[in-house]
Amino acid sequence: MAAKLSTHVLDLVIGQPAAEMTIELWQTGATPKLLKTVTTNDDGRTDAPLFDADSMQTGEFELIFFVKDYFAARGIACDFLGRVPIRFVITDRTASYHVPLLVTPWSYNTYRGS
Repeated sequence: MAAKLSTHVLDLVIGQPAAEMTIELWQTGATPKLLKTVTTNDDGRTDAPLFDADSMQTGEFELIFFVKDYFAARGIACDFLGRVPIRFVITDRTASYHVPLLVTPWSYNTYRGS
């Protein structure tokens, strides 16, 4: 499997992928830097990896999922979660890192996928 960083989002309220959710990828550290902003497609995934084999890098990163905006656009009140940050570390430029988000307006879960 080629090295990459990817994500996807599942909306557990409807039991389907979360389409049209905004996600930011940040490099964290002494001076945080926004690397890119993406929106999920109909499958709850980004159209391309956040990092592909050529752009893969090591370090500390954060994905910020715009959960409140996503649910508000669907008419679902989300007054508990606003933006969900997931911080993680990439230690191997040759590995695949997949960071999924399973979310409701009241809770979320993540894991390192494949």
